[in-house]
Amino acid sequence: MIAHPDGTGYFKKSGHYFLTVGSAGQSMKYQFILERHVRYSISNQCRVLRVSRAGYYHWCQKEVPKRQRENAELLKRTRALYLHYRGRYGSPRITRALQQEGCHCSRNRVARLMRQDGLRARAKRRYVVTTTSDHRKASPNLLDRNFHAARPNQVWTSDITYVPIDRDAFLYVAVVMDLCTRKVVGLAMRDDLSQQLVIDALRQAIDRQQPKAALLLHSDRGVQYSADAYRAILRENGFRQSMSRKGNCWDNAPMESFFKTMKIELVYTQDYETHQEAKQSIFEYIEIFYNRQRMHSALNFQTPIAFEAFSNQYTPTMAESPVC
Repeated sequence: MIAHPDGTGYFKKSGHYFLTVGSAGQSMKYQFILERHVRYSISNQCRVLRVSRAGYYHWCQKEVPKRQRENAELLKRTRALYLHYRGRYGSPRITRALQQEGCHCSRNRVARLMRQDGLRARAKRRYVVTTTSDHRKASPNLLDRNFHAARPNQVWTSDITYVPIDRDAFLYVAVVMDLCTRKVVGLAMRDDLSQQLVIDALRQAIDRQQPKAALLLHSDRGVQYSADAYRAILRENGFRQSMSRKGNCWDNAPMESFFKTMKIELVYTQDYETHQEAKQSIFEYIEIFYNRQRMHSALNFQTPIAFEAFSNQYTPTMAESPVC
């Protein structure tokens, strides 16, 4: 195994001293094992350092404060969840995941341990505007930033983003999202920005959800959304169309937030060489991870699929409609 000069890459050598037989006391070896048990199994460390596991556990119970032992175990579980979610979760979601496993811990404690261990969720990048609009054909802003829906399939929102591919090519992604459940109900990907992109996403959402008439569908003022063919589908299904105000991305904030999250957690970590590679990756992220596994802060840290199932079982009155 190749090691750094200070020994950090070699298990039996670290901190400029050797932990060989006779060169370190039992307590020093036990402390070494405790400090590294998150990364290396206790049994392997005991075997390499030639100490017994029973002796190590006896030393922990006698010499190590209870809080320190608890923090060491909590960090081990935190790191496992961080790796499971591929670095996409920060301390709020990691805390929720730990609590769902039955671990009693606070967000501040988890955040401190993650910070000390160098575990950080991925950071966002600068937002880039890509919309081409025809303001003469824009629909009124019926949504008016009311991002709360009492039931699934009452309010949808849609938008387009781009994903860079090798050699200056792009994959364009259109999404339809349910504002109540935050579930992605429609997804389409193409190598051009034609109106067919948003039409395919809309048709998939309709086939998948079977919504009733009077659904409100919000988007920006992109020319794809004001195309005659797109609006014909809205009329055919009895949908109402809503569009953001001129140059105001905040009018479609949930959709902007979703694309930001997708790019931070997936796109910025990849170097796609082909359109097919990017399509497969994005499909898996949305359908397997986002819809079914990712805890959403707007849903009290439930997944979109779980929240949809809950919402479909619960029929509230107008006075007690939950905020989604």
